Amino acid sequence: MALPKIAVDASVIINEQVSEDVFRLELLCPEIAAYSKPGMFVQIRVDKGMLLLRRPFGIADVKDKSITVFYRVLGEGTKALTSVKSGDLLNVLGPLGNGFKTDAKRPLLVGGGMGLAPLLYLARFYQGKADILMGGRNKQEIFWEKYFRPYANNIFITTDDGSVGTKGFTTNLLPQLLTDTKYDLVAVCGPGIMMQLISDIAAEYEVPCQVSLEKRMACGLGACLSCAVDTKDGQRKKVCKDGPVFWAEEVQI
Repeated sequence: MALPKIAVDASVIINEQVSEDVFRLELLCPEIAAYSKPGMFVQIRVDKGMLLLRRPFGIADVKDKSITVFYRVLGEGTKALTSVKSGDLLNVLGPLGNGFKTDAKRPLLVGGGMGLAPLLYLARFYQGKADILMGGRNKQEIFWEKYFRPYANNIFITTDDGSVGTKGFTTNLLPQLLTDTKYDLVAVCGPGIMMQLISDIAAEYEVPCQVSLEKRMACGLGACLSCAVDTKDGQRKKVCKDGPVFWAEEVQI
């Protein structure tokens, strides 16, 4: 049965800057929190000027009555969000989409940059069973570690410049991890090229792999077709409705 999609005016609990250009936004919306699952997302309306379209954000955490999202300041919409304060109301539509597999016995979660946001909720769900492989350009981009630490079994870090963890990319370290541990799921979210390479390596080691795709979304409900993606059997699927999580062998990343 399809989960209900609810539009509510959510009260801002906290809107804090966690790195140079990334913010953590926690919203009181028990109606959405009750139905949220790892990998799903919400659409938030930013009431400023002519910003008519909602902005999509992966659900990064859920408590009893609240959800948390992270956002990077990239344009007018996210810049406007930085001025939101505790007690303000934001109209939120969700939860949307389909999420990750949640019954793996030994999962490995792989993320880069803002792709780590939806994986945080998945790590919380697995409560210490999941290993995390996270990548960033430098030490400043690995602020995620403190958020994952309470829920992770092991955390492996790579940075482009070697300022923390292993120098290189997540793809450099993954073969070693898949050799050392018998994972039964790789869940990945991040830049497209990273997800493609991670899924190729997982296939080589015969480990099932899910990818969370990031596409521009307008409606978030599957009506506008702005987020359609090609599948390997020649069909088109909607990231917002059929995804954003897919099995890697299904889609053209």
